[in-house]
Amino acid sequence: MTPPAAQAALRLGTRGSPLALRQAELVVAAIEGEVETVVLRTGGDLGSGGDKRRWVDTIEAALGDGTVDLAVHSAKDLPAELAPGLAIAGAPAREDARDALCGADSIAALPAGARVGTSSLRRRAQLLALRDDLAVSELHGNLDTRLGRLAAGDFDAIVLAVAGLRRLGRDGWSAIDELIPPAGQGTLAIEARAGDDRVAAAIGGLRDAAAERALVAERTLVARLGAGCDTPIGAHARAHRDGRLELRAFVGAADGSHWIRDSGLGDDPLALGEALAERLLSCGAGELL
Repeated sequence: MTPPAAQAALRLGTRGSPLALRQAELVVAAIEGEVETVVLRTGGDLGSGGDKRRWVDTIEAALGDGTVDLAVHSAKDLPAELAPGLAIAGAPAREDARDALCGADSIAALPAGARVGTSSLRRRAQLLALRDDLAVSELHGNLDTRLGRLAAGDFDAIVLAVAGLRRLGRDGWSAIDELIPPAGQGTLAIEARAGDDRVAAAIGGLRDAAAERALVAERTLVARLGAGCDTPIGAHARAHRDGRLELRAFVGAADGSHWIRDSGLGDDPLALGEALAERLLSCGAGELL
């Protein structure tokens, strides 16, 4: 009797930055069976402008045409609407979702007029809402490039994500509780073609229900507000002490002059995200955005 042919390895698409490759390694290690990593350059890697889709454009195209079977993203980089025919197939347990301050112990400890680097309008808005004396300046590049700018003395402090620092084993930072992170920060989203049973079976053992519920609530809020990567908005969901999901949100002007903070509790992440977005809109979030 002829043995059945071996099934081809799953092909996993990822960007080629050190952090993206590390995140892909974490997922590959948790999947049973052979997985081939395929490195793809996105519009964002090539320096093109635009919205969040530039960080996933070529990866989603490769998923759509069958070049790869699944992809790993930092969930915060995924646009609110995925390409047709694609879906978030799952997410592993979430890393710490908070932002981190590198170069100082806390925002309060920064000297008057301190130069703080960040590429995020959300971080800029919240920093200036807390300390309007800070000189917040643009800072781009991968994680180590940004840390290098800090070490060179270009900034007094910079703000990065705790998750990226931990995944790459970097130290010398302090977590910031005052800033509400963006939707999906700390979460790895596994994207695949909708209804792909083979991928669903392969990643079943690494999926985390708590991370996925939080991601649904956060992404629902952002989608309802019509927010993009150039929008100063934070959204963070986590389990409340009574078992329900707690969702906190921030919407503000980029200069920190006007802002709205709100939170809500609920059992259904989709309904919670929609309800909190509606409340923010009723308080003027649409005008701020």
